[in-house]
Amino acid sequence: MARTGRPRGFDKDEAVQKAMSLFWEHGYEATSLTQLKAAMGGISAASFYAAFTSKEGLFRKVVDHYLATYGRVTAPLHDSALTPREAIEQTLQRSARMQTDEAHPLGCLVVASTSTCSPENRHLQARLAQVREQNRIGLLVCLDRAVATGDLPHDADAAALAAVFNTFLVGLTTQARDRVPLASLDAAVSQLMQMWDGLATHGSRTQGVSGQSERQLSTTSTAQST
Repeated sequence: MARTGRPRGFDKDEAVQKAMSLFWEHGYEATSLTQLKAAMGGISAASFYAAFTSKEGLFRKVVDHYLATYGRVTAPLHDSALTPREAIEQTLQRSARMQTDEAHPLGCLVVASTSTCSPENRHLQARLAQVREQNRIGLLVCLDRAVATGDLPHDADAAALAAVFNTFLVGLTTQARDRVPLASLDAAVSQLMQMWDGLATHGSRTQGVSGQSERQLSTTSTAQST
């Protein structure tokens, strides 16, 4: 007699965790219902649909779980207690560490799982694009704050810098899946942050020269008036 119920001891949270590994490793479309059911202990199709409604329903639960766990590596971007530089550096370092950790699939699920999709699944691509957009916004907010507080010069292009950092962040997935060592990625983060330091130093020098020029003009004007 065909089995129609869930295996004894079926744990929905554990099932989501196992499904996350499959979607993360293979992508949404390449992961089959057969693979998902097998990972969940060989449950029947009826049990699968009773628990998750559909493959898409399961994937949405997986994305929510990922964002609440592994996806927290970008949380520093939204931590106002950190300086903008600290927030961005910590985000990049934590992302590199997480994405190269072989305790789970390499790279980032948000970047990789819907990188290629047929037209009927473009709405899932859009969903993960929204998540990535939040990271872009977080980077831009940090950079705008750095300009406003004087950590970066007033003429720094915050939008362009946000694009630079975000390109690096998204590109970590390819680097991790190519098995570039964490030490190399950490060194790359350090190099990228030196760009920040160079801008900050240049801005300080420019402001210093400008202030000195203004004082000299003021002194000259005073002398001429007397």
